[in-house]
Amino acid sequence: MAMPKRLLNHEQVKKFHNENIRLNWIGRRTKVPAATANAFLKAINDSKSNTGLVLTFAFDYGSLEEITQAVTAIKNDPSINTITEKIIFNHLYTKDLPPVDLLIRTGGEQRLSNFLLLQNYYAEFYFTKKYWPDFDGNALIEAIIDYNNRDRRFGGIKLNE
Repeated sequence: MAMPKRLLNHEQVKKFHNENIRLNWIGRRTKVPAATANAFLKAINDSKSNTGLVLTFAFDYGSLEEITQAVTAIKNDPSINTITEKIIFNHLYTKDLPPVDLLIRTGGEQRLSNFLLLQNYYAEFYFTKKYWPDFDGNALIEAIIDYNNRDRRFGGIKLNE
């Protein structure tokens, strides 16, 4: 729980700003220590005008908790008469983020681990045995090349011609 305070220090946030990176946080905000939440919120506020890459920290995040929170909010909103996919997605932590195109799973694991269960509905998965600290720019390029060579059908069936 102390990692955000160490990671999101003034110098690092300045680097994010210089690189036009906007920070975001998905996860429970009510169950983390105040110093942790404050570190995230300050960094998010300091980078809110950046328009480049969006770096999202999934901290104290669990997809089942997120879905439960979304369903509860929908249930308690008297203005919602019909539940649609759009309404559900608009109540998720990721409502302001684009859909997931590529999910990279490091460390040899081949499971989602309660991570973005709804948001990964058309994501391509890339599994590598490299652990996160060793997953460098070259490994990312390998994953992107692999992704670019895929035939994305978004649930559609490709018929043989």
